[in-house]
Amino acid sequence: MLAATDTGLSERFPIYTRANVGEVFPDPIAPGTRSNLFWESELGFRDAYIRLGAFDPDEFPADDFCMMGVAGGYTYLNASVMRLFGERAPGLTWRDIDEQFFGVQPGIPDYEPHPDDVRPDLTERLGQTFGWVFTITDIDDLERLSAHRELTVGLRARRPDLAAMSDQEIWDYLDELRPYQRELFGEHLFTTALVTVPVGVIQQVATAVGRLDLLMPLLSGVGHVDSAEPSYAMWDLSRLDPTSDEFTAGFDEFRYHYGSRGPNEWEVRSPTWETDPNLALAAIDRMRHAPDSADPRAHQERAAADRAAAAEQLLGMVEGDPETHGQLAAAIGCSAAWLAARERTKTNNIRLIQEYRVPMIELGKRMVEREVFDDVADYGFVEYDEADELFGPNPNVLTERIRERRAQFAVLSSKIPPFVFVGESSDPAGWPDRDSIAVDRLAGGESLQGLPGCPGVAEGRARVITDSHDPTALDPGDVLVAPITDPSWTPLFVPASAVVVDVGAALSHAIIVSRELNIPCVVSATDATRRIPDGSLVRVDGNTGTVTVLE
Repeated sequence: MLAATDTGLSERFPIYTRANVGEVFPDPIAPGTRSNLFWESELGFRDAYIRLGAFDPDEFPADDFCMMGVAGGYTYLNASVMRLFGERAPGLTWRDIDEQFFGVQPGIPDYEPHPDDVRPDLTERLGQTFGWVFTITDIDDLERLSAHRELTVGLRARRPDLAAMSDQEIWDYLDELRPYQRELFGEHLFTTALVTVPVGVIQQVATAVGRLDLLMPLLSGVGHVDSAEPSYAMWDLSRLDPTSDEFTAGFDEFRYHYGSRGPNEWEVRSPTWETDPNLALAAIDRMRHAPDSADPRAHQERAAADRAAAAEQLLGMVEGDPETHGQLAAAIGCSAAWLAARERTKTNNIRLIQEYRVPMIELGKRMVEREVFDDVADYGFVEYDEADELFGPNPNVLTERIRERRAQFAVLSSKIPPFVFVGESSDPAGWPDRDSIAVDRLAGGESLQGLPGCPGVAEGRARVITDSHDPTALDPGDVLVAPITDPSWTPLFVPASAVVVDVGAALSHAIIVSRELNIPCVVSATDATRRIPDGSLVRVDGNTGTVTVLE
């Protein structure tokens, strides 16, 4: 069963994974998102790796997907390409990339060398890029990020009066926005790759001296993390009377600045805090019940202090080795800037997608009124090259086609796609249903082993939440147990005492934010949402990656 959104896949680089991308595309990708923005994202991905110096342009196919792919309707990243980046990079290996992106998920095949993998010329170019990485000690030193922030904030400020525009004028406006996706997504992937450089140095030194427990504190409390800022704003709103004019004005300002965030925010047809304010209001309500001691700014300050102490301790342990000490000091010095930069590039891209989403919603409303669409969000099931039919004399020819795509989307959404595959994915018809997998529930005294995500130990009632649309089941002090999280989930982190996630690794978006908020976190806790009984009392040890059911 092929999905309408499936793309070609690379033979030269055959390993594809849901690692990391599963956080930002947890559901199947809609046909409209795939056909409107996905190729621009593919080109941006290539631009990033060429700019890094890791690849030559002719290593990628000219007219088909490689860096990204869609199989069975689900988005995948090319793990072979990322591993080869690690192999060609001085001081890194494919295992370093695996550890930072895969976590401890089962079934990951070993790296198999290819005759064209070894490229001393590219390793030299990468080395020059890596040298530049260590010169960046403040996020404001990255001028492209500031320019992109100004661009996307400006697009929101200059959003046209869509109601006064014709259908074709709206579509032409969207055509003007599309090329920005390549630029912004390329910057995001460029920055994401370079985060691995200082993190890799810190990890290698911590491992060598037997103090891996210092790694997580050193990646926490970095400051200036854009993905955490909405949580601070929500906290401030949660301290106000929800019936007051001050709250109303504050919430309007919040929606203006952070309205692009929401569940599955890379998907154009998904709701956001601007288009569905109840999503944000529900999260604020959960915070309202939390005590003042849960203030995320106070948590961030403590994380920053822990980071400084861990840095002093680890540097002190290698003081007798001037070369290692210098490399470690440089890595710690630039890591905060690059970790924050990665989240800023994502935030910039999410703002652009919102400016794409809102005009599409306007078109969706019009098509519902004309009985072309059954639902406003059906715009997500219209392919880019079907615009002429949509705006033509008989747009209803698309109605049945959209219904068929929506039905297939629903079927695929009920499936669990493979986390990784080599060559070609299996037929989605044989994938397990989300509700059909039986696992052994943990009993009192039993534990589940994952990876440390953010240090600290906490106990609380486990609340298994599989959809961030409805956070009302989570009470202050509960342990959030989630299948996968993106930054739109992070407001739920604030009232939670700890976070446990089925998948994820050291550089997962949600993990970076949990560290910023200083919430004990365990990732790659395979099947946690199915094995941890909802309502059970659990202990989460973010230092060891262990989750224990106490009763």
